[in-house]
Amino acid sequence: MPDTELPPTAPGPPDGPRFQGFREPSTAAGDAVRPPGPAHRSGPSLAVIGMVLAAAAGGALAVTYGPWDAMMSWAWALGPFSGLVGLLGGGTALALTVTALRQVRRKAWVGEMAIAAMHGSPAGHLIATRDGRVVQANAAARRLAQVPELARLSALEPLWAHDAEAAAVWKRLAQAAAAGRPMAQEYGFAARHGDGANGRQLWKVETRPLAAPAGHIHWRIEDITTRREMETVLRDEQVRLSDFLDQAPTGFYSVDAEGRFLFTNATFAGWLAVEPARLTDRSHYLHDFIVKPPSEGPGYLLPGPVDPSGAVTCDLIGLDGRRRPVSITQQVVTDADGGVWTRSVVRDLSAERKMRRALKASEARFSRLFRDAPIGVVLADRGLAITEWNPAFGTLIGDPGIDLVGQPVASFVEKSHRATVTDFLTSVLAGQERPMPQEVSLALGGASLTVALYAKRQDGSDGRPEGLILQVIDRTHEKNLETQFAQSQKMQAVGQLAGGVAHDFNNLLTAMLGFCDLLLLRHKPGDPSFGDIMQIKQNANRAANLVRQLLAFSRQQTLQPKVINLTDALAELSNLLRRLIGENIELKLVHGRDLGLIKVDQGQLEQVIINLAVNARDAMPRGGRLTLTTRNLEVAQPIRRGTDVMPPGRYVAIEVADTGTGILPDIIDRVFDPFFSTKEVGHGTGLGLSTVYGIVRQTGGYIAIDSEVGRGTTFHVALPRFAEDGALEPPGSVEDIPLRDLTGAGRILLVEDEDPVRLFGARALRNKGYEVLEASSGEEALEIIAREQGRLDLLITDVVMPRMDGPALIRAVRQDHPDLRVICISGYAEDRLRQNMAETDSTIGFLPKPFTLKQLASAVKDAFAA
Repeated sequence: MPDTELPPTAPGPPDGPRFQGFREPSTAAGDAVRPPGPAHRSGPSLAVIGMVLAAAAGGALAVTYGPWDAMMSWAWALGPFSGLVGLLGGGTALALTVTALRQVRRKAWVGEMAIAAMHGSPAGHLIATRDGRVVQANAAARRLAQVPELARLSALEPLWAHDAEAAAVWKRLAQAAAAGRPMAQEYGFAARHGDGANGRQLWKVETRPLAAPAGHIHWRIEDITTRREMETVLRDEQVRLSDFLDQAPTGFYSVDAEGRFLFTNATFAGWLAVEPARLTDRSHYLHDFIVKPPSEGPGYLLPGPVDPSGAVTCDLIGLDGRRRPVSITQQVVTDADGGVWTRSVVRDLSAERKMRRALKASEARFSRLFRDAPIGVVLADRGLAITEWNPAFGTLIGDPGIDLVGQPVASFVEKSHRATVTDFLTSVLAGQERPMPQEVSLALGGASLTVALYAKRQDGSDGRPEGLILQVIDRTHEKNLETQFAQSQKMQAVGQLAGGVAHDFNNLLTAMLGFCDLLLLRHKPGDPSFGDIMQIKQNANRAANLVRQLLAFSRQQTLQPKVINLTDALAELSNLLRRLIGENIELKLVHGRDLGLIKVDQGQLEQVIINLAVNARDAMPRGGRLTLTTRNLEVAQPIRRGTDVMPPGRYVAIEVADTGTGILPDIIDRVFDPFFSTKEVGHGTGLGLSTVYGIVRQTGGYIAIDSEVGRGTTFHVALPRFAEDGALEPPGSVEDIPLRDLTGAGRILLVEDEDPVRLFGARALRNKGYEVLEASSGEEALEIIAREQGRLDLLITDVVMPRMDGPALIRAVRQDHPDLRVICISGYAEDRLRQNMAETDSTIGFLPKPFTLKQLASAVKDAFAA
């Protein structure tokens, strides 16, 4: 800080005692130094002093007034008078002496007090000469100097010798002291203590020349480090407090009786869009900023009633036009002079009201979620009794308007599951995490639903459980899909096996039937071998029918769908059915009116009706009635048909009902399984109903069973109704091809990996006049085609072959010979070929195995004609 000159000390009295130096006070610490009084008198008595003064006075008179004789005569004459004078002089001298002694003693007492004060001061005090010699120093000064005895001022200089700025300040102070000028200075320096600790210190040093004794300087040295630190802390706290008050999220203001603003913080002023200084310039009034101020009363009066908390709610409007809802708590104060002013606290309600609106909207959303949730939601208390539920749960249990309050949650579960559900809910209520649902069945009278039950504990604000929130999800459809999927997986696996077996059998049967046809060309009727050959062919045809059943079950047969009238198809089939069921069973046909058309493979549909009729016949060994009923069926909602779910749509229904023994409940779900049969060994293959199921599903229809033991069974078949108008296609089969010339001429490449089939086909075609080249694989066929250089007229190839199959061969051939005619032969369905040949044209012919010589020749004839 800048140097400060101090005024010199006022001079002492001119008759004061000569300065003899300071000494340490003799009183103990804490003893008061008292001024001298009567109890403290010492020295000669007043009488002695009077006698001395009288003698002095007499001597003075003798010397003054004459010689000795005269003096003696005057003495005798003036003796009484001299005594009187002596007494008077002695009294006067005594009075003067006492007064002087008292002044000396009082000044000594003051000096002792000053010395005691100096030595007791926490600040350092010392008296030094102008050249720096210390005459007197108190303990605080020695402690600041960090020395036991302080002889010279230079003993302080090592404290800041390392700090040039502090050394320069001390030098100026020393120069002022040497010049006899007072000065005060604050400066800081990095202190180095004896214990090795370092710290920044701030000192305040004052120098003041003493009036007496001359040439002596009073030094006052004070360590103000702690004081300044405390002042800094207090100042910072004041700044923080002021900032806190000014920038607090709550507004503060004070107005007088007229409503003029006396004080406001920045927050409140900001809400009013006014600078705090302008708001308190006594030109703004509280009611100027209230939307609906009171019409009368003092200026600090607030509008509206006071709520129980002592606050008034109103709207403020700032100079920017923005309205703000606030809550004001106000205290009116009257001071000693009768002045009125307020202490007012303002709370902005904008965020609170926004949160209330958000909370209300959130509650509304939760209510909608709870009310409109597509799954059942139930709230239960700690006793597992229902307290709330949503409409979806009411719909789930079949009664949306039911009152469920207080009913146990487990009461809606089937009895066999209630103990499990109770244990599950109790464990969740106890705090166990059960993320996986409990799958249970609801008891709904005659119906049963499979549901997934999720549970979550709800805790109160104290952390204790209040109850459970349950989510009930209907999994009936999912369980049905799982059952359907498992069934389809099983059927697919068995179907793949059956299809593979059928394919291999078709190759064998093709060779057997083909070579029978070749033999029959040489052994005409009447030949002894003709009958044997026909027996072989008939049994081969029976085996072919069995293979067709396997393909129907595996849905890999070749269908030839046509639009037919179901009534006409059943009428044509009725005669055959009567012969199949026998005379002891009545056949009854009930045709529906305006029956819709269906698009099916008529031969496969007849197979379905025949299989169902034969199955019904076997269930009525003592006779009965078989009823076939047809009708139109409109499905508005999905209907479960066995393990399948029939979607909404328009169908034509066929019901085959018998009055037989019925099917036991424990096996009714297995009747469509392949190779499952309740008949005796040798009386069934177990493929009848599985074949029916495969044909119906491949056609796009559905089949279900209703059965009652002792009363009979009804099979319900639903086939999609044909929506387009058009002429009916007459039924027919390949075997019904009219007799025609099947001979021809052309160059044919026959590709077949089964040698018997290839040998039969080649011989059959050569017998019809064709030139046949043979290949046992696709690779060999490509070599032949490359060698023939376009001289081939027709390619006949098997579909399934090792390495290069039929579709791959066709794609390779079509690159160089796009116009080459192609016929595919296979033991699988034509649909499978079309899936593998999606990128080729639809002119490829298809001949399913097993085929006869006539069928092969007809297919080749048609290919050449096309």
